[in-house]
Amino acid sequence: MPFAVALTVLLVLLGAFQLALAAGAPLGHFAWGGQHRVLPTRLRVGSVVSILIYAVIVLIAWSPVGAIGLFPRVVSEVGMWVVFGYFALGIVMNALSRSRPERFTMTPVCVVLAVLSFFIAMGFDDIEMETLTL
Repeated sequence: MPFAVALTVLLVLLGAFQLALAAGAPLGHFAWGGQHRVLPTRLRVGSVVSILIYAVIVLIAWSPVGAIGLFPRVVSEVGMWVVFGYFALGIVMNALSRSRPERFTMTPVCVVLAVLSFFIAMGFDDIEMETLTL
């Protein structure tokens, strides 16, 4: 479960960041293309939607490791590959951002999220702890 825990921690932190953006914090240069210091209403709504997406991702991530039985196994397994694709796309989108702060902070964050979701999708979080000890 270490990958699911790490993914959850990062998404909670990103959720707090998105909540701050939605509340009007002047951090817009780190998100949404970096064109606005304080986000306009439509992007604030986008930040709230992002928080909801993060929550769904956390539920999906915890399902294949057996911590939550919310989804059938096949749904959570396919869902984790979709999550991996989402974060892989996020790497590209953030790397192409015109905002230097966004490029240099969010691109590495997306790389870490993509790697963690890849490990979960591959089933590495499903390995019993006994097999890891010698």
